[in-house]
Amino acid sequence: MADFYQTGVIATFHRFGNIDLKRMESELTEFSRHRPIALVLPSTYAEIEAPAIKQIMKEIKEVPYLNEIVVTMGRTNQKQFTRAKEFFSSFPQRTRIIWNTGPGIEELHKLLEENGLFVGEDSKGRSCWTAYGYILSQEESKVIALHDCDIVNYSREFLGRLCYPVASPNIDYAFCKGYYARVTDRMHGRVARIFVTPIIRSLEKLLGPMPLLNYLDSFRYPLAGEFSMISDLARINQIPGDWGIEVETLSEVYRNCSHMRICQVELCETYEHKHQPLSADNPKTGLMKMSIDIAKAIFRNLAIEGATVSDSLLKTLIVTYLRTAQDAIKRYNDDAALNGLFFDRHQETKLVEAFTKAIQIAGEEFQEDPRYSPLIPNWNRVTSAIPDFLEQLYDTVEKENS
Repeated sequence: MADFYQTGVIATFHRFGNIDLKRMESELTEFSRHRPIALVLPSTYAEIEAPAIKQIMKEIKEVPYLNEIVVTMGRTNQKQFTRAKEFFSSFPQRTRIIWNTGPGIEELHKLLEENGLFVGEDSKGRSCWTAYGYILSQEESKVIALHDCDIVNYSREFLGRLCYPVASPNIDYAFCKGYYARVTDRMHGRVARIFVTPIIRSLEKLLGPMPLLNYLDSFRYPLAGEFSMISDLARINQIPGDWGIEVETLSEVYRNCSHMRICQVELCETYEHKHQPLSADNPKTGLMKMSIDIAKAIFRNLAIEGATVSDSLLKTLIVTYLRTAQDAIKRYNDDAALNGLFFDRHQETKLVEAFTKAIQIAGEEFQEDPRYSPLIPNWNRVTSAIPDFLEQLYDTVEKENS
């Protein structure tokens, strides 16, 4: 996006024209001498068989500044894990594959449960949490970057821009969130456009000025799966095991870090990856599951900040959200018309109606058990309960990669 507007309470770094990749990677190589950089790639076996990963690997192989790569695999059996090790062995950087559903990691999960630490079911959140633990166990990498493995138009610039604000000792941010435009011949990013932003702004109308809501509303693409952070945040942040991972991560950073050390960076001109189905009739899957988990994450964090998430608030929120989202659809329709993009206003309206139902379900589930949390204990708590757990995790990963 060719603008320099600063949004909300966090710093925004834009992408201005063509980037001098050689200059940026040279500086990152120098930064990495003092702040080694680890890249975490959460993946499933299905993504290894998809076309996008080949372009991602091609680009990453040329990156000169990475200290290590940690591929953290979910939903993977023995045969698939062996294939994954072979597949990623072509990386010239030091690379480890974490088999999150393998017997070694499962034994560690049992040990955690025996000590009253529940880490949830197999999920992206748990996979990322395990990868952070492995990186912390080595006490080498000082910067951790993470992105998904289904990015269709990936480039080295994408990774460089993601790492730079945290790796650079000159600008020295603790957390950097990526953002981008989700546009092809139409607008994508439906959950962010017509669910997350409208629900946050609806809550601002109902609750008045709240620092947390203002903070969340400052992110241009709060559901982006790409970020970088200092390794100390990986030690103290809690991670959820559901679809609320992006909102929960931002909320944890909000509580554990000064706003002056939080930023967002434009990673590329446009971004494309796989799209989830709506599944309007099934709240256990697709965009319905995602929106319910996100709404519960928002309600939970509002309650942590002292807001009263009452039955009357939730009922009013449904009406306020519906109108706010409908107004947003009008703006997106007009924006698409000006730019000659396809826009199905009827389908967008049906999405909003489904998301309205998701808010109702999320509200009922939250009120039924407000103490429930999908958050995995942070690594400081784990090592407090089991002092040598990181060493056990390190040995398990190394053994399975030997």
